[in-house]
Amino acid sequence: MTRLGAIFNPYTHSPDEFRDAVLAAESAGLPELWIWEDCFRLSAFSTVGAALAWTESLRIGIGIAPMPLRNVAATAMEVATIERLFPGRLLPGVGHGVLEWMGQVGARVASPLTLMREYVPALKGLLAGEQVSVDGRYVQLDAVRLDYPPATPPLVYAAAEGPKTLRLSGEVADGTVLDSGHTAAEHATATAAIREARQAAGRSGAHDVVAYVVTAFGADAEARAISDVGDKPDPASRALWGEPADVAAGAREFFDAGVDDVVLLPASRGDIAEFYRAAGEVARLVTADAR
Repeated sequence: MTRLGAIFNPYTHSPDEFRDAVLAAESAGLPELWIWEDCFRLSAFSTVGAALAWTESLRIGIGIAPMPLRNVAATAMEVATIERLFPGRLLPGVGHGVLEWMGQVGARVASPLTLMREYVPALKGLLAGEQVSVDGRYVQLDAVRLDYPPATPPLVYAAAEGPKTLRLSGEVADGTVLDSGHTAAEHATATAAIREARQAAGRSGAHDVVAYVVTAFGADAEARAISDVGDKPDPASRALWGEPADVAAGAREFFDAGVDDVVLLPASRGDIAEFYRAAGEVARLVTADAR
């Protein structure tokens, strides 16, 4: 099922602006608002809990929280608590984290792939209410079980970009978060690798692919969007801009590439409430087109 959301960017907006942005997103009719946890900016779980408490229907995605920063049992407790308080509205994701930052806090691991291979299945098992024991290189659990697992475990997403991580995400996670700055064709290659790996691992059911896409509305939208993409080849194919109908049409290229959830990343300059209002209209157009 095709979906559309938007992002609260911690590089262009501070925590002081978060509440107004969340309320603007729900008022605009956005189905989803995504945040991410970069050192040393916004905390993932505190912001998500606040956002869910302020709103009634908005789903909040974490794309992502770095695995090295938290013991997997602590992450499971955070996710389970939020899911029990606000059932069905959390989209939790984890990832490697920026290696330099992980080194700054003494949490850098020698093999991020090994960490993901151990961490994500353990997190999923805990959220499913299972008793989990792991004696891994980075994850050690001795008969750990949550007292209050969620009634329905949420999908667990993993961030991925390189070929090995894309395949591993397909093997162990329920969904994948793909970063911005890529073309629809590049996402088609990524989604194919994810789903091939999932099938090879013998996993059934769908795998939910989320892709961030730089987007701009209003005055100078094309220039602002392309500027944010940076010095990559053919930058115009890596961003969306224009009126809501233009953005909805462009988003369809990413859906056709195998992406399930296009999440609009606001270009650096512009009013966030206005962006969410336009993004809400894009979401309505996408939903109507999918019917």
